[in-house]
Amino acid sequence: MAITLDGFALVLGASSGIGAATARALARAGMDIIGVHLDRRATQPLADAVRADVEAAGRAAWFFNVNAADDAKRRAVLADVAERLVARAKGETVRVLMHSIAFGSLRPMVGGDGEETLTRAQIEMTLDVMATSLVYWAQDLLAMGALGEHGRVFAMTSGGSTQALPSYGAVGAAKAALEAYVRQLAVEGAGRGFTANAICAGVTRTPALERIPGHELLVERALAKHPQGRLTTTDDVARCIVALAAPETDWMTGNVIRVDGGEGAAG
Repeated sequence: MAITLDGFALVLGASSGIGAATARALARAGMDIIGVHLDRRATQPLADAVRADVEAAGRAAWFFNVNAADDAKRRAVLADVAERLVARAKGETVRVLMHSIAFGSLRPMVGGDGEETLTRAQIEMTLDVMATSLVYWAQDLLAMGALGEHGRVFAMTSGGSTQALPSYGAVGAAKAALEAYVRQLAVEGAGRGFTANAICAGVTRTPALERIPGHELLVERALAKHPQGRLTTTDDVARCIVALAAPETDWMTGNVIRVDGGEGAAG
């Protein structure tokens, strides 16, 4: 049976990868979409395509090309959203916050001769963009009366939160922090009606994966052991998020949920 949802979903990282697939899937399920993305002229068509698909599904598509980790930009986006919601006069609110931002420094911490290693600025930027920004968006949404009953917070983590990967140190640390923030939001949000869960997808071909040094080796290893003989797709993850956004999952919170078709269980 098809899942039907309502309200608005705010998707951070809505123009590509899992964020884009989730925006499309939530729109098909009945949600209006607020998309936040950071794209240059060359990649803007990706965001335009997601917005067009959301509108083709009969849903509102409010898209903002801004840096989601910039405090002033975040406040401006949410002020705009609040004004639009008032103008619609339908008593609507933002019910889903999806954090799928993949922008961080991929360098070794202590590289060999001639290798450029992580700087303080790169480490701190990666943590802020890929983890801490979730907290600030959640705080501001709550302040405007969003994420109430049946509210959902989803954040994309990865296996790098618990294992070392080449040149992934800063991102892995950010993912570990992101999972800690999700646990805290789950506990503090329990009395306010919303849940928070981190989603750990299997190896998925996305622009973010392709930026990781040696990513083809990750693909080969995943395929070699995967019990279903294929990689996870962005649509696999998006469909699961739609299901988790249903009111019936109110008691599921504070988790790191693997969406990988058994990849992790295969060792």
